[in-house]
Amino acid sequence: MITDIKIEHYLKIALDVPLIDVRSPIEYERGFIPGSFNIPLFSNEERAVIGTIFTKESKENAIALAYEYVASKLDHFIQRSHEVAKDKKAVIQCWRGGMRSHAFAEHLEKNGFKELYVIEGGYKSFRNHVKCAFGENIQLNILGGFTGSGKTEILKQLKEQGSQVIDLEGIANHKGSAFGGIGNAPQPTMEQFENKLFWQWKDLDFSEPLWLEDESFNIGRVQLPNVLYQKMNESSVFFLDIPKEERAKFLVEEYSNNNPDLLAEAIQKISKRLGDLNTRRALEYLSNGNFYEVAMITLDYYDKCYLQVLSGRDKQQVHTIKLNNINHRENAHIISNFVNAILSAKQF
Repeated sequence: MITDIKIEHYLKIALDVPLIDVRSPIEYERGFIPGSFNIPLFSNEERAVIGTIFTKESKENAIALAYEYVASKLDHFIQRSHEVAKDKKAVIQCWRGGMRSHAFAEHLEKNGFKELYVIEGGYKSFRNHVKCAFGENIQLNILGGFTGSGKTEILKQLKEQGSQVIDLEGIANHKGSAFGGIGNAPQPTMEQFENKLFWQWKDLDFSEPLWLEDESFNIGRVQLPNVLYQKMNESSVFFLDIPKEERAKFLVEEYSNNNPDLLAEAIQKISKRLGDLNTRRALEYLSNGNFYEVAMITLDYYDKCYLQVLSGRDKQQVHTIKLNNINHRENAHIISNFVNAILSAKQF
């Protein structure tokens, strides 16, 4: 039996029923529903030819060619579908929830699948749902601080303590600076970044606060959703003030094992802001393996940048927390106690 369902229905059963995305590989690579399996009806080349026939000849000729392409793959579709949907139940999705997904579902039904769903509006309906999601009202606690404060690790500790946390940089595969892509996997597309962010967002308890790291609008080459970025800028910032020397040591641990050529390239990216003298000094220290001095020079630049950004916020929303060193677990407890003290004071 084939049942058309709305995207909201799918999200409720996503953990129980596998999702098969029958779009072409190039469509899937641009963005997909997390956890889905791509079993494309057509290759990229076949899809392009079908589109050309549809435009230049007729819909009928395009459909005839589509059936011709599919005919040789029918056994493959069944085999792959059995691999990802062992219980013979699946959700099928294409771009608009039209011909491709229904044809695929009908083929599975004829071959023994007993529980099949097609998402109305397909992947397009999911994208529309994603774009509307981030306007949900929720209290944000923004974790700020100079570069090298270990904010990502502190967020992990806060999560272990029971707080709601989303690691934006983890989703973006980028730490946000000129050095931010070093040591990370390639960044997702902008579309897929939003999809992955939503996949965590949908499971939040909106009656409880959410911790996010203070970010620029751009994290590498992806951007935060506008409505979320605006909300972040209006929220309380808990600014970590940690001595530069401690932060430099942390950065040495984090970056010194990376390819020096990549580090030199990152230094060159900010050379105009560093100035010629500091750029030359940083590159010389790097060539000599003196990563600590490289960190100290670049921190001068990044600290000034962050203070400038912070100065644009409402001062009453910025809460400074002085910390002595980079001890993620200890610092997370200090931050939690600090926030709880503020909440207690507001109740009186």
